[in-house]
Amino acid sequence: MLLVVDNGSIYTKQLTDFLSEKNISFEKYTPYILELNSLQKYDSIILSGRRKNDKKINEVNSKIINFSIKNKKKLLGICYGAEILALTLGGTIRKTQSIQKGNEIIEILKDDLITKNSINVFESHAFEISKLPNILTIIGKSNNCKYEIIKHKENLIFGTQFHPEMTPDGNNLIENFCSL
Repeated sequence: MLLVVDNGSIYTKQLTDFLSEKNISFEKYTPYILELNSLQKYDSIILSGRRKNDKKINEVNSKIINFSIKNKKKLLGICYGAEILALTLGGTIRKTQSIQKGNEIIEILKDDLITKNSINVFESHAFEISKLPNILTIIGKSNNCKYEIIKHKENLIFGTQFHPEMTPDGNNLIENFCSL
């Protein structure tokens, strides 16, 4: 069973519609009602993007990330989900010089389980990862962002700075993650 943590992204509906279309069984909760003691029942977790900074959302997502690492649960952090992944593990983020919005080509630097070829994706963010902690590695980059796809060095934990739920290539990445 997949858990979708809805952090308030305007694109979460596209994500859940795609999962439903592919008959991927999931439950969706916001950080405000998610019971952390129920995390054990999920095989994998997707952290959505978000609209605004919120201390409670940050705390809950950090706890989910730490739980995933400790219990070897698969995790995919989308946009904010990638940023909070980096922050939780000791990295930093920064405000971008301009809002990144629109299609972008991601160059794949390292073949991995979720994607092997360059992909066309949709960006929508005003922050980005500025320093990657040592436990995370870069899988993909773009002309505008050095850390487009990141992965935990030991676990099936990934982050995408972009919104994979918004393009066919991104949907393939989500489907590959779900089938790991």
